[in-house]
Amino acid sequence: MSHITFPEKTILICDGSKCGKHKELRKFFKESIKEHGLKDKIEIVKIECTDRCKHAPIVCFQPQNQWLSEVSIWQADTLFKKFILEK
Repeated sequence: MSHITFPEKTILICDGSKCGKHKELRKFFKESIKEHGLKDKIEIVKIECTDRCKHAPIVCFQPQNQWLSEVSIWQADTLFKKFILEK
């Protein structure tokens, strides 16, 4: 059996038609992960539409299971620090 590694934390980002337009969020999180040297520990996963289009974009932080709606690029840094960098 081969050895597989899994991330310590995951950022789920809805990629439905409305949420998917907010590519700047995924780009920000991707750059922040790289900047903090966390490529082996944090993973971004695009998920199918969550049917919450009126509240786009939808982002979820795991393992906290913290779902957030209408996430703006201005909130992204604070959310990254809170859910990814804090222990």
